[in-house]
Formats: sequence, C-alpha cells, structure tokens
Amino acid sequence: MIDETATETRVRAKVNRTFVRAPIVVGTVLLIAAIGFTLAGDDLSFFPFLLMLVGGWCFGFAFVNVTLGMVPARNGAILHLGVAIVLGAVLVLMVEFGGDLLDGFPEAVRGVAVVLQLAGIPATGWIWLGLLSRVTDLFARRDAKKKPLPVTPDWEREEGGDGSIVRFPAIELRMRTLTQAIVGIVVVVGLLGVALLVGLDDIVMRMGPRIAIVLMGIVLGLPVYLLFMAILRRGTAQCAVAFGNDELRVRVGDQLHTIPFRRLEFLRWRCRSDYARIEVRGAGVDLSLFVGLATPPRGFSAELPALPRRVYRRLELAGLIVEKARRGEVVTFRSASEPASRAPAH
Repeated sequence: MIDETATETRVRAKVNRTFVRAPIVVGTVLLIAAIGFTLAGDDLSFFPFLLMLVGGWCFGFAFVNVTLGMVPARNGAILHLGVAIVLGAVLVLMVEFGGDLLDGFPEAVRGVAVVLQLAGIPATGWIWLGLLSRVTDLFARRDAKKKPLPVTPDWEREEGGDGSIVRFPAIELRMRTLTQAIVGIVVVVGLLGVALLVGLDDIVMRMGPRIAIVLMGIVLGLPVYLLFMAILRRGTAQCAVAFGNDELRVRVGDQLHTIPFRRLEFLRWRCRSDYARIEVRGAGVDLSLFVGLATPPRGFSAELPALPRRVYRRLELAGLIVEKARRGEVVTFRSASEPASRAPAH
C-alpha cells in the first residue's frame, strides 16, 4: 500500500466529499422528493420526473468516481464492469417483466419501484459511459504498443527569458462550467430519450426494450457527445506557460498574462487525464486552461509535463503552500490567505 502524507490524505478526503459523498446526498434527497410527489398522486409530471433523472445520475456519477479512485486500478475496473452488467440486466428485466412482478404489491410499493426504475436509467447510462471510456482507453493503450507513443510536451529554455517554457493547445474552460454542461446534457438527452420511447411505443414493443435502449444510446447519446466535444474544441487556443525567477507568464493566443510569484494566490497543475489543466489566480488574472480536452498536435499527447523542481523552490520561497494528490499528478499551490475549501483537487 502506498503511504500518503497528511496533505494528500486531506485532499483525497476533500475529493471524496465533493465528488462522491455530495452527489450521493443530493441524489438521495432528490429521489426522496420524487417518491413523495409520486405517492401524493403526481402522475409523472415534469418536475418529479426531472428529480428522478437527476437523482439517478447523481448515484451513477458517484459510483464511477469511486471506481476511478480505487487502488489498484484493476479492482476498480472489475467492480465497474460487474455493476454495469448487473444494473443493465436488472433494468432490462424490469422493463420487460416489471409490470407483472409488481402486480401483487400495494400501490405505494409500485410507485416507489417506478421512481427507482426511471432513476436507474440515467444512473446505468452514466456507468456504461464510464465503462466505455475505460474500454476506449484500453484499446488506445493496446494500439500504442504497435506505434510510437505520443510525446508529452516538454519544458524548453525560454529564449530571451529567465526560465523554462512549455507550449500546448488548451481550451479556456472552468470545471464548474464543464460539470453544469454535463448535467444539462444528461437531463436533456434523458428527457428526449424517454419522450421518444413513449412516442414510439409500438415500434419499441416490436423490437424489444433492450434493442430500443441501445439504439437510443447510439442515436441520441453518441451524436450529442461528439457535438459537445466539437463545440468545446472550437475554443482551442495555442497557449504557453513560463516560470521565470520571480514571475509566472501565461500566454493564451495573443494575450500574455504576467503574475509575480508574491501576488500569486492559487495555482493548480494537473498533468494527465481528460481533466489535465492549469488553473491560476492572482494579480487580476483568473484562468482555467483545459489541456486534456483539446486536440494535441500530431505526435504529442494531451498532457502537461511535471513541474520542474526549481518551480517548487521558487513558489515555496514566495510563501505559497504546496499540496499534492493522485500520486503527485495534481499539484496545488495556494497562498496562506486562500482557503483550502476553494481548491478541490479534481
């Protein structure tokens, strides 16, 4: 087992609270409210239906984050696969035979079962999307063995400067905006999917619920995902980050931002994954540049290189507190006046 420092343990606990426990609590509250509306006689109107969809998605979101954070990663993948198969089978069985199975139960029990069944659709969908991401990553690693691995952008000596520079394409995007967009897409696609299933009831019954659900994922989910990524990547800009002796220089397109280390309030540097990014605040600058979502140049990976040791020394001498998470892949520097609660390491 890998030993963690007190800071890493504290940051991991913060991540678990933000991306696991909080969604579970929110999902539970939403589903309880949806059950209350259903038992009160509300026959699946828009508001309780929305509560079911978002509440179910919260549970799927929390579960995927739990499996992604498991160590070793193999255990998380096995758990993810097992739960995805079980939930998919249960959902198909409930769609095909749920009515017959629940006929002998009281109306209140049938109402709760309907809420859980509808909430299970976005939860299972999100879990399967996460599994698809794992499979895609597995094939990417297998293909990488057959061809040269993409190279991570590296630090270069800055010409005419006093430090090192790294250049990369990135999308100016905040984590909160990305999360809100994902939630909105899940809700809209879920509503459209259910509306189509209801509107095409005769066709669905002829082809079978299982095939209908798969087709909905292909017809609605995949195009929306591709469209969403295309829209995001339209905002890609050529960026550069340079650490001098006493200042940080960030270039986004043609705009250059210079932040003295003594005025730097917050800096997050995440090297890998779709969430690879740099966040920086201070001296009137507030930037969040996503590298992991941008299309990298041919032969390069959508990643950031590790920070040089001299950067750690310079920033610590400037009075900044350093925190590391996810085995050092996420490094956060913050001033003493910057509360840690504002800096979830995700």
